[in-house]
Amino acid sequence: MIEVDVPGDKRLRLNHLVLDYNGTLAVDGRLIQGVGTALNQLSASIAVHVITADTFGMAERALEGVSCRVSILPKARQAEAKLAYVEGLGAAQTVSMGNGRNDRLMLQSSALGVAVMLEEGIAVETLMAADIVVGGILPALSLLSNPLRMVATLRS
Repeated sequence: MIEVDVPGDKRLRLNHLVLDYNGTLAVDGRLIQGVGTALNQLSASIAVHVITADTFGMAERALEGVSCRVSILPKARQAEAKLAYVEGLGAAQTVSMGNGRNDRLMLQSSALGVAVMLEEGIAVETLMAADIVVGGILPALSLLSNPLRMVATLRS
């Protein structure tokens, strides 16, 4: 569990990290260098879940050796499927990261929603649903290993 006290807001008790794959962990289906190592380090503190429609058909193979649960979603109603996944884990104890329009509901419902900006950009609806916006996945993941960064951004 990762615990973070956010002055003037709330205390986060995060048990699950839910991540979109393409556009968040990967570009054009290829896992970004260093992401596997970062996820393996975080998995000692938090359960890591990757949920994706797997547009390029490369997610499971790219994540071999990474301590995470990979769930491939059907192409239809992805936003609702991602939301249901987060709610099934317990949204109040989940941090979600994504960039696409189909990630907006899971970011909005999670205790902490992080929009990640890569080459694909971020859907406006997802940007508005996020608590934090970060310019890359490695800085986004480092928020969890360096929680005072979150405090600096979220405190009121």
